[in-house]
Amino acid sequence: MIRHGANAAAAVPPHRFARMSYDALIIGAGHNGLVAACYLARAGLKVCVVEKNNWIGGAAVSRELYPGFTYSNCSYVSSLFRPEIMRDLELSKHGLQILPYEGGAMFTESGGYLGMFRDHDANRREMARHSKRDAEAYDRYARDILRHCRFIRPLLMRRPPDPASFRPRDLAELAWLGKQMFDLSEMAMYDMIRFWTMSIADYLDEYFENPVVKAYQAVGSIIGTALGPMSPGTAYVLLHHAMGDVDGNVGAWGYARGGMGSITKALAASLRAAGGQIRAGVAVEQVLVRNGRAVGVALANGDEIRASRVVSNMDVRRTFLRHVAEKELPGDFVKRVKAFKTRGSSGKLNIALDGLPRFTALPEGAPNVKGDMHFTDSIEKMEAAYDDWKDGRFSREPFQDVMIPTLIDPTMTPPGKHFMSCFVQYAPPKIEGRDWTDADRDAFGRACLDQIERAAPGFKNLVLHVEVRTPRELEAEVGLTEGNIFQGELTFDQLLFNRPVPGYADYRSPVRDLWICGSSTHPGGGVMGAPGRNAAAEILRDMKLPAKDMSDAYAVL
Repeated sequence: MIRHGANAAAAVPPHRFARMSYDALIIGAGHNGLVAACYLARAGLKVCVVEKNNWIGGAAVSRELYPGFTYSNCSYVSSLFRPEIMRDLELSKHGLQILPYEGGAMFTESGGYLGMFRDHDANRREMARHSKRDAEAYDRYARDILRHCRFIRPLLMRRPPDPASFRPRDLAELAWLGKQMFDLSEMAMYDMIRFWTMSIADYLDEYFENPVVKAYQAVGSIIGTALGPMSPGTAYVLLHHAMGDVDGNVGAWGYARGGMGSITKALAASLRAAGGQIRAGVAVEQVLVRNGRAVGVALANGDEIRASRVVSNMDVRRTFLRHVAEKELPGDFVKRVKAFKTRGSSGKLNIALDGLPRFTALPEGAPNVKGDMHFTDSIEKMEAAYDDWKDGRFSREPFQDVMIPTLIDPTMTPPGKHFMSCFVQYAPPKIEGRDWTDADRDAFGRACLDQIERAAPGFKNLVLHVEVRTPRELEAEVGLTEGNIFQGELTFDQLLFNRPVPGYADYRSPVRDLWICGSSTHPGGGVMGAPGRNAAAEILRDMKLPAKDMSDAYAVL
């Protein structure tokens, strides 16, 4: 298995700016850190983003790990990134394009498939091949999921209210949230509360009968989540993946042209256009605190950077347990941060292909190969893959979300070649209590490749290069604690005013002028940008500065 290093961005020696002072210093050049930096710079602040790697992007990155091939080697599809942010920061002007893709397929053990399409009626006809009853139920299911999306979407770019606070703003937000609930019918209100706490298996049983139909609909409920489809709370995880859009089409997904790094590349260009700076190859060792206030950071090389406020794009555990002295934090806060669940469950394969594999179940020329393809054709098989995770092993028969984005975006590879992205559940943070080894990683990769080979005989002969990423690599390279791609589980106990911990859902921390803007804050993970935008809004509010280039959250539909 060949493994290549990334093209390194030129790092600026830290000592060249160690004595400089900034209005805001952002730790981590992931997408949320860059979003926050862009808004702050546009408001007139002197902003610098520091990044430990020699490249920027965090988990939204494009890298050439095999000559001529561009990999989206962490995040791999786009839907959740807020269109309001794209417009505010003029990302299309800086080259960002999102290309919607067509449907997908669930391959069955018997050699058949269930195809899915962007067109609702085409989906109904395809479902009718497997179950006429399910085809009729699909209208009701799609309507109900859309209703849940309409309720949750306006919450994405609002600061969660603190239910224990009597501050006027918190009371006003609670009143607004209450109004949204009471605008629902009585039955819709009951369904909403049930939905947020249900397992996706139980929820789908109320609509569908065919196991393959249920398996395909359950896909979004387990992505990035240390839960199985029979676990309570997975219905909400499905909603989290269904509430995005591409070009106004709610629930649609697409590829960023040039790979997912095109999103952070456009953000970086927007930041520089607003006068902000980015410094790669600069590792932060500790946040400097004086008299209960953040005043800058100490770097791994011993230098310091001063700033009026520090904004961490790292997850809450990494920020406060690794980079802030414990004596600067209240004991109760530290205890809650330690209890915050960041259980890794995902792996990733990035594959350079010499040609296009042939999936034998699909008709020649079927558009489904341009979308997401899966091999786990029942809820029970998904749960069995999760059982392995609970036992501290990677799944022997993993769930894979397989895509070939070069069928829509040929800019990522040489002519005639293809890039395949495989997102995998489940891979535990540790193997039976011990650290991953290279042998474990390679065995995990083989299990995934073998599964694809069974659906596309001859696939392995096309493989030029494979990058295998387990929670070990995700933590070491991207800084995702335990490899959790959402910087924390999206369970009901870690949402809204509980994210990341009660009393600190407003992007602030017990240390004055130390803020947090990553996905472990509301509204959670995915390449969304809302946490970064919301944190910037709170910082500007705290400074009593107008956010003139920030769309009004109240206008979100």
